[in-house]
Amino acid sequence: MSIDGGGRAGRPEQRLSFARGIASVPSRDGSATACILGATGAEAEAEAARLAEDYVNQDSNVAARQPAGVVLLDHSAGTVQVVAAPIGLMQIFWTAANGHLSIASDPKQLEGFAGHPAPLRPESLYQYVYFHMLPSPAAIFAGVEKLDGGHQLFWDGGEATHSRYWRPRFSNEPSRSEPECRRELLATLQAAVTRSIGSNEHVGAFLSGGLDSSTVAGMAARVRPAIPTISMGFDAAGYDEIEYARIASRHFKTSPLEYYVTPDDVLRTLPAIVTAFPEPFGNSSAAAAYHCARIAREHGIDLLLAGDGGDELFGGNERYAKQMVFERYRAVPEAVRHALVEPAVSLAGRVTQRFPVGKAISYIEQANVSLPDRLQAYNFLHRHEPTEVFSPELLEQVDTAGPLRLLRAEYAACDADHSIDRMLFLDWKFTLHDNDLVKVNSMCKLAGVSVAYPMLDHDVVEFSMSLPANWKVHDGELRWFYKRAMQGFLPQQIIDKTKHGFGLPFGIWTRTHEGLRQLSEETLQSLSTRGYFRPAFLRDALRLHREGHASYYGELVWILMVLELWLQVHQPNARL
Repeated sequence: MSIDGGGRAGRPEQRLSFARGIASVPSRDGSATACILGATGAEAEAEAARLAEDYVNQDSNVAARQPAGVVLLDHSAGTVQVVAAPIGLMQIFWTAANGHLSIASDPKQLEGFAGHPAPLRPESLYQYVYFHMLPSPAAIFAGVEKLDGGHQLFWDGGEATHSRYWRPRFSNEPSRSEPECRRELLATLQAAVTRSIGSNEHVGAFLSGGLDSSTVAGMAARVRPAIPTISMGFDAAGYDEIEYARIASRHFKTSPLEYYVTPDDVLRTLPAIVTAFPEPFGNSSAAAAYHCARIAREHGIDLLLAGDGGDELFGGNERYAKQMVFERYRAVPEAVRHALVEPAVSLAGRVTQRFPVGKAISYIEQANVSLPDRLQAYNFLHRHEPTEVFSPELLEQVDTAGPLRLLRAEYAACDADHSIDRMLFLDWKFTLHDNDLVKVNSMCKLAGVSVAYPMLDHDVVEFSMSLPANWKVHDGELRWFYKRAMQGFLPQQIIDKTKHGFGLPFGIWTRTHEGLRQLSEETLQSLSTRGYFRPAFLRDALRLHREGHASYYGELVWILMVLELWLQVHQPNARL
């Protein structure tokens, strides 16, 4: 979408051009137009018409419940308001200069960028290695920004300003009894799944066999009996959990579609996968998401229901429980810790580093780092000095403290007293908005399939905030309340299973698959010529992968490899 400002007395005429994938409807009196980004069709146009009338009638909460981005054009005042949903389900790129505003879901669609992309932002290259993706508000290109979830952009025909309009408020005490909350959760989720399906006829669901995808698939099967479910497997020890997907499929009587992703699949489709992202994106599970969506499309499915969000709403990530162990130590009075406990452990450490003394020293060292910094203990750029990784020329243009400052600001931005809720809120941005949703959206788009996220429905998010933190993680048990609520609905094996990710066994495969090994070596060699990284570090990354921890350093090789593959297509001449 492109908008030109002009005219007189600060009330610009607006010359509009709309990209595909935008439902746009004027109000009845013609004074405003509402646009829903990433949505078309009769239902989207009806919703845009309602938004336009609500705006004219001065409804201040006009766009907050929209799952997509909303653009509101006030023709009388000559202003534009762009609103990202509280947990932004899509990326909104924007640029404003010389009386012109351009908005798109891909920076290369911005006015003036087609065929002439702006220079890369050095800071973003650093953030990409730090986060394995590019968190909002910065974008890979200079002069472009992304609108964060819960934020809005206001443009008056000249100046653009953006601000946070939504802050979650987490409850400390339940407002209802636990049995009542359990019933409400089930009803709220069922309503969200039903809304997500809508009138779509050719609907399927991702099914990994985890809590969330199983819940969504099971509730979808109530609306559409025998709904197709798509599951991925990997022929690699510790990565394949397709049996749990089969348990859920049998339990809910879905129509299962299964596929085992192979190293040859990854090698064949990786160029298309990497370049489908609007920016460099280093989450290796993108390959699995793409092949799920591809199988769905090949079987005539137009819309996939995804289970993303449950862990971040209801306390399902292992780090939440782990961090509470450190927080218990920090609850001990500082004087006692520093004057008694730590000197005693330090004295013991001078005698021996054997277990459990060595473990106690490590525990205290980690506990003395406050949240959210402690969450980055295993980050590559905390285990390797930036000066070992990047060229001096790039580091001269980068604020290496920027990523932690961004994390700290988001951690402090919500209305919550408990560190569990603050970590959840942090993940709404960095794990969901900037990472997992970018992955699934981009891979479904590549495969030609739409996607909906019932777990991130407005009512489900609001319900999750009404639950106290100790119902989400209770005495070290993840998703305590959610699991109790799902008793009798989900198969017990799925409720009791250990948390498992959807990662690609790239690090394991690249040690044995000649094609992937050769691709990684060639791409890192090519990357070394651009001047961003120290060539010795890139060679060392390959060596550490071969000789060290295959999964950990395999992930490092992956993010560097896909960066170079993305650059080869989108910025082939980029270098310092």
